[in-house]
Amino acid sequence: MDTTLQHWAERIRAAATDHTPLRIRGGGSKDFYGQLMQGELLDTRAHSGIVSYEPSELVVTARAGTPLAELEAALAEKGQCLPFEPPHFNAASKSTATVGGMVAAGLSGPARASVGAVRDYVLGAVLLNGQGELLTFGGQVMKNVAGYDVSRLLAGSMGTLGLITEVSLKVLPVAPAEATLVFEIDQAQALAQLHRWGAQPLPLNASCWVHEHSDLGQRELLCVRLRGAVAAVESACHKMTQNLSAERLDNSLASTAWQTCREMHLPFFTRPPSSDMGLWRLSVAQTAPVLDLPWPQLVEWHGGQRWVWAPASQAPRLRATALAAGGHASLFRTAQEADKSVGVFAPLASPLDRIHRELKKQFDPAGIFNPGRMFSAP
Repeated sequence: MDTTLQHWAERIRAAATDHTPLRIRGGGSKDFYGQLMQGELLDTRAHSGIVSYEPSELVVTARAGTPLAELEAALAEKGQCLPFEPPHFNAASKSTATVGGMVAAGLSGPARASVGAVRDYVLGAVLLNGQGELLTFGGQVMKNVAGYDVSRLLAGSMGTLGLITEVSLKVLPVAPAEATLVFEIDQAQALAQLHRWGAQPLPLNASCWVHEHSDLGQRELLCVRLRGAVAAVESACHKMTQNLSAERLDNSLASTAWQTCREMHLPFFTRPPSSDMGLWRLSVAQTAPVLDLPWPQLVEWHGGQRWVWAPASQAPRLRATALAAGGHASLFRTAQEADKSVGVFAPLASPLDRIHRELKKQFDPAGIFNPGRMFSAP
């Protein structure tokens, strides 16, 4: 165990003895996400660097404090990428997001519905548990079936199970061809069309429907990104525009637009209708119809993710609507921290809630890691 890990282990053991909460944090780019953060700061950025990278094996291993931008740049040099497009959420364009934070938050970008989530690319992880023990899970190969898949359990755990120190990830080559088509249709038409395309052998990669407001007026736009072999992308463009008129964006312009969508810098995200509104994320079945809600919406993931601006007081209605559509609702961002009193994440049903709390006890017996970040204490 190196010096940094040894120091962390000693600090964790002392915190467990004293029952002192620890707030695990990387670059802080996702501090807004989840319930209010509590405890003494434990900064992971001192443990940084790419440990190993085998482009031919499509596997990279990096320490938790490694800047996400540094990892993505190393992959890009070899023509590879993280297909799930993790958001950075960097303030003032500063690169602060870390690899550990990416896994702990478990957030994915526009391509998630087509390529999978963060957890689908985690091959292995090293973790300091609540007793200061260094545990290794998974491995550094694609096919690893030994034992329980604990490493993927860490994706989206919000630092509540332990301090992630190192992660091995599956990476993929950058697609040889890409195209973005823009259709001017309403939400109901967009959802119906996405369902039709989804049933066909088309290289769909990402989609985004938004009701756009500008000085030139209002437009309802569906943007669809295709990725794959050159012939497949060109064939899909021809097929998808036979009965629907569309604009094909220049790839450099489209790349900027999708990055803006990934980082939630679109006008929809950056201009809340009023100060009492919160940004809600409704994860629903892709086949769900237009949701009967009176507030502004943006649709991603081929219909599977609906963003809604609504007051925190409307949590019961939003969660009931999401549940009826085969999913759940979470309060992603708020103007005031007090709004989180309604609960950021949807309450778990009894069996899942018990499993969640028992896992927490096994990894963190003293309950010192990011207490209350996901759900209230028992």
